[in-house]
Amino acid sequence: MSTTTTEAPKPRRALPPLMSLSDAAAERLRALYAKGEGGKLLRVAVSTKGCSGMSYQIDWVDAAGPGDEVVTDKGVTVLVDRKATLFLIGTVMDYERKAMAAGFTFTNPNEKGRCGCGESFHV
Repeated sequence: MSTTTTEAPKPRRALPPLMSLSDAAAERLRALYAKGEGGKLLRVAVSTKGCSGMSYQIDWVDAAGPGDEVVTDKGVTVLVDRKATLFLIGTVMDYERKAMAAGFTFTNPNEKGRCGCGESFHV
């Protein structure tokens, strides 16, 4: 009589969120959604441009398309282009105000470097 032991499957490690929002980004998006961009959604994508090869691209769209991932964090929804998901896993979107400029910024753990001007990155 042979006894076969079956091993329990190893627990899977939880995947990091595709993208998360800082409190400042969520607050700014709520304000934008409530005002001039009401009824629209912010869509985040990655395009090939710049001296390092890739650049973040954000646009307003009327609705999610078939190639969009829906990300909801802190009660705010943004869309992520499905083609950009591998480049954006674990990214935190922030909103920063500086003396001469304000805008959304991205802290991406997949970035291996940025160009000198900071407009593009590579993975």
